[in-house]
Amino acid sequence: MDTIASLFSFITTPVSWVIVQFHSLYGAIFGDDTGWAWGLSIVSLVILIRICLIPLFVKQIKATRAMQTLQPEMKKIQERYKNDKQRQSEEMMKLYKESGTNPLSSCLPILAQSPFFFALYHVLNGIASNKTIGVIDERLLESAQKAHIIGAPLAAKFTDSADKVSSLGASLTDVRVVTAVMIILMSASQFFTQRQLMTKNVDTTVKTPFMQQQKMLMYVFPIMFAVFGINFPVGVLVYWLTTNVWTMGQQMYVIRNNPTPGSKAQAAYLERLQKHVIDSGKVRSRGQRGVVKAIVAKGRDRNEYERKFINALSKAGLAAHADGTVAKSENEAVAVAEDGAPTTAGASRRQQPKRQTKAQRQSGGPKAAGESEPVSGSMSLSKTDEAGNAKPAAKPAGGKPGTGTRSKAQSGQRKGPQRPKSPSKK
Repeated sequence: MDTIASLFSFITTPVSWVIVQFHSLYGAIFGDDTGWAWGLSIVSLVILIRICLIPLFVKQIKATRAMQTLQPEMKKIQERYKNDKQRQSEEMMKLYKESGTNPLSSCLPILAQSPFFFALYHVLNGIASNKTIGVIDERLLESAQKAHIIGAPLAAKFTDSADKVSSLGASLTDVRVVTAVMIILMSASQFFTQRQLMTKNVDTTVKTPFMQQQKMLMYVFPIMFAVFGINFPVGVLVYWLTTNVWTMGQQMYVIRNNPTPGSKAQAAYLERLQKHVIDSGKVRSRGQRGVVKAIVAKGRDRNEYERKFINALSKAGLAAHADGTVAKSENEAVAVAEDGAPTTAGASRRQQPKRQTKAQRQSGGPKAAGESEPVSGSMSLSKTDEAGNAKPAAKPAGGKPGTGTRSKAQSGQRKGPQRPKSPSKK
């Protein structure tokens, strides 16, 4: 480990300088030789580094989601070229190039903070070895060796011997209890962070090997932290525990406000957004407008949760627009009638008559609502009929009976012209 840490000695001086600056600030409050001054200096170093890495963290999120989107295509390539590994690799690289995705982007935050981690380890190892390093001179070296965090020296390890621990002014039991608790907290925070990602922020509609790989890492990473943690000084454990807590909080914020499409976190987010929009009638923040804009742009490609969100807005008389805003829908807006009863827009339009059946059309009734009923017994008469020479109405083409009241067949009779009951005598 010392050999690996020495490779990052070029960054040791900047790291030690930052720690000394924070120590001068906290030393004025808690005292120069206290564990609070040195411990908070390490915590502040972590916070400063993680703030600088926020752009890389955003890029990591985009890369991870892009990889999740490409999983179905990657699976097809693996199945198609399962016997040709070279062609499989070529197709994978072509897919990454076309989509603009880099698999290494998801590892950028870890890779970027690795030099700081090893530089801090090198600084603390120098303190334990009673060696000045970077800008830490003999006075600061002596002050750091006196600093204890809950009874454990800053440079002590779980595997240190009793003689070495006693030379730092502490007992072996205190060192091992403190380091064991910190290792457990460090592993637990790593497990919770990965579990939170797998259970809430993964697209549940796509089952790919990538999900199985992430699930495996959920158990592998905590074990790795527990194994390597016994060889870390207390100061490095403080550094790593702080960065794990920061990552967990940062991820919780991202999952709550910018979840992965198709995940359970998106369902919860859209449910909160739906309630807020329906209550206020508008979208307030820029981030919420961006989410609504993305959902509208998807069209028929929306997932189940996004369709429910759009349908809920429609039922409330609201419509989402392409620019991410929400306004009252012209077709679904709720109006209030004069009597106070709610009515939908367009309810005052004349209702279309119901379509009549064939029997109703042949029998001439019943008429649709709004149409006048014919007078009983009335017939179509010509002008000559008025003078007394009444003539029957013209028979329709094809010899079929008319649709008037006279052509209606009585019950029990055959259709068509009927024979008179009593023939007339000459």
